[in-house]
Amino acid sequence: MHKLSQGKIMIKVGIAGYGNLGKGVEAAVKAAADMELAAVFTRREPSQIKSSAPVYSFDDISKYAGKIDVMVLCGGSATDLPAQTPEIAKYFNFVDSFDNHADIPKHFETVDKIARSSKTAGVISAGWDPGLFSLQRLYGQAVLPQGSTETFWGEGVSQGHSDAIRRVEGVKHAVQYTVPLPEAVEAVRLGKRPELTARQKHKRICFVVAHDGADKEKILREIVTMPNYFAPYDTTVNFITEKEYFANHSAMPHGGFVFRAGTTGGGFGHVIEYSLKSESNPEFTASAMTAYARAVYRLSKDKNYGAKTVLDIPPAYLSSKSAAELYKELL
Repeated sequence: MHKLSQGKIMIKVGIAGYGNLGKGVEAAVKAAADMELAAVFTRREPSQIKSSAPVYSFDDISKYAGKIDVMVLCGGSATDLPAQTPEIAKYFNFVDSFDNHADIPKHFETVDKIARSSKTAGVISAGWDPGLFSLQRLYGQAVLPQGSTETFWGEGVSQGHSDAIRRVEGVKHAVQYTVPLPEAVEAVRLGKRPELTARQKHKRICFVVAHDGADKEKILREIVTMPNYFAPYDTTVNFITEKEYFANHSAMPHGGFVFRAGTTGGGFGHVIEYSLKSESNPEFTASAMTAYARAVYRLSKDKNYGAKTVLDIPPAYLSSKSAAELYKELL
């Protein structure tokens, strides 16, 4: 039985992976009146993890099937989630933040097949982009079908890109800043609808701490030629000391813009702009994932199994408020 809080069912949430994103999910669950953190699963030694919930080995995760309503996966998109989400979907309802845009259709297809077979429900690629920004792109295209959409990210730290660098052999610590080019942003904001390549919209700046004796030239080549993540952009790699890394690059701000510029039937021009400024990329991403965990719980209760994306979820499913409250407060 679920514990009740003010007449509401408490959703039992599990966290798979306890890095910055996992800690952000823990904070978001604590702030949610209708959720409780049931367990944390880690690949590290569980006794070394300090959490408000019991901590278990990732290897034992399947033993807790049926005891957790929604598992929130907090691994990286480069190597963790492509393997972990399909496995987790066999046993749990789930949310992940898979953010390699080019590979999302393949990831969805793999996970959806397993979730339907296992009668679990889940949302992949939840966060702010992919995620909330994806919704803004859809709304803009639907309202202004004759037009163009542009998305700019930053200036800020990309968790997915930073994680991808850290997977390169010889890298000890790394952070990647995505920087939009101001002239491109301004042209789009003015409704000029320029045709821009990835390289004309952003640059990527990396700060890397290499292990002693590592081949820095090899590290640099692997980063700047990495498909999808860095190859399409002007990428700068700076090798720095560990002291400098922790002194100047420990914060994780991020944000960005989504624009839809278009023309309506009468020939009038319009620009829709949506923006985000976040002091903590992992905490904001975690908050979005936690809202979608609530939606996943409702999908499971509806026996609406299989994988979904943020584009498939009714907005009201994200809120802990009743339909009547939402109609009164938001419409």
